[in-house]
Amino acid sequence: MRVIAGKARRLNLKTIPGNETRPTTDRIKETLFNIFQPEIPGCRFLDLFSGSGAIGIEALSRGAEYAVFVEKNPKACTCIRENLSFTKLTDGGKLLNMDVLQALRSLEGGEPFDCIFMDAPYEQHLEQPVLEYLADSTLADENTLIVVEEDLHTDFSYVEDLGYHLVRSKEYKTNKHVFLKK
Repeated sequence: MRVIAGKARRLNLKTIPGNETRPTTDRIKETLFNIFQPEIPGCRFLDLFSGSGAIGIEALSRGAEYAVFVEKNPKACTCIRENLSFTKLTDGGKLLNMDVLQALRSLEGGEPFDCIFMDAPYEQHLEQPVLEYLADSTLADENTLIVVEEDLHTDFSYVEDLGYHLVRSKEYKTNKHVFLKK
């Protein structure tokens, strides 16, 4: 796994061994950022369920002003710190080693993020409580692009009831990215 573009281009990133995280492949990450790219320069980026930090680091490398990484697994947090240090992007990143909903509450009251990305463990439906929280949060406004990576069969029919509209959906062999705005 590597950084695809920007300041840290071609640098290899560490991942934690085992099955606790599921890194986004370079091919899918490249497709995601081809879609995401107009939003990235100068943005405030929130990477939820960060894993190795690859998505937030890619955003920083491509010109995001600031990225917050949220990950509760201590091994993954060590990996994120090492990846930020190796890519020399530490100054632009903040790591919160806690549960995602706890982290969102701790960030409440700050400026809204421009981009929020979440890649929760598949088939555990952890994205729904996060989207429910963000629907009434100051962390996301009508300009915030929220991207959810989830299993291909995950149902998102409830998002309109929460006040979101589907901007786009991109499907791959086993998963998909759903792009939402308030």
